Amino acid sequence: MKSERLLIWLGFALISTVWGTTWLAIRIGLESIPPFYAASIRCLLAAVVLYALLRFTGGRIPATRLAWRVYLALGVLTIAIPFALIYWGQRYIPTGLSSILFGAFPFWVAVFSHLMLPQERLNGFKIAAVILGFAGVVVIFSADVYISDANAILGMMAVMVSTLLQAVALIYVKKYGQDVSPTAMNFIGMAMGGTLLLLLSVALESGKPATWSVSGIASLLYLSLVGSVLTFVTYYWLLKRIEAVYLSLSSFINPLVAVAVGAAVLGERLPPSVFTGAALVLLGMLIANGKALYAKIFR
Repeated sequence: MKSERLLIWLGFALISTVWGTTWLAIRIGLESIPPFYAASIRCLLAAVVLYALLRFTGGRIPATRLAWRVYLALGVLTIAIPFALIYWGQRYIPTGLSSILFGAFPFWVAVFSHLMLPQERLNGFKIAAVILGFAGVVVIFSADVYISDANAILGMMAVMVSTLLQAVALIYVKKYGQDVSPTAMNFIGMAMGGTLLLLLSVALESGKPATWSVSGIASLLYLSLVGSVLTFVTYYWLLKRIEAVYLSLSSFINPLVAVAVGAAVLGERLPPSVFTGAALVLLGMLIANGKALYAKIFR
């Protein structure tokens, strides 16, 4: 239906845009709140809102063995461990390098979807889109790539492992989570991931109290309500309707939005490489849409 096609495009634009702004929100929040604690509060607050939505709409929370496997994949492999690895890894490597390393996510998604989803095999359009998108991110952040010390290698490995785990979880949810609503799976996933992150905060951040500034609270509210509730529900709604590889390409657009927001809010300068990289990313999106995604949505 045309109405659903429009919602698919709007949903893709939403997650691409909002998750591009969360980097700035996270940076603002970390000025006054320890990272693991901030991440745990973000997830737990999102879980409360999602539970309220389920109660209001009369939504069902499946309790089958398969459903709990989906919840574990989301809560542990998408939220708890990756959040911990990324927050820890970014202590030792620059944000630009993190963005490039996270560009491996669509590669992993492409590989695992090819292996685990017979109906979503790799083709030339997917490969070209992933390569061009990754090349664009590398060009954008090439000037920010440097290794400060030996710990940077561990930081790089942490980010790479997080992309691998998230890709595995995404394909697992795609394959086995069709009977679980996005709201239900994100409620359990956020509650589970937030609890594990809170335990990690208690273990590692007990001597680092939070300062509840207006900017810190605003950051948490934005990340919880917009960056988690709205976007995660939309993301897994989209996963039921488009191929996983195409959905993962949104991770190439997030850095473009992050750079634009940094320029608009923080007055950061945009070097020519940003525009070159953006052109490569958009070219990759065009190729992806050229046949396969277009046929999927407009058939």
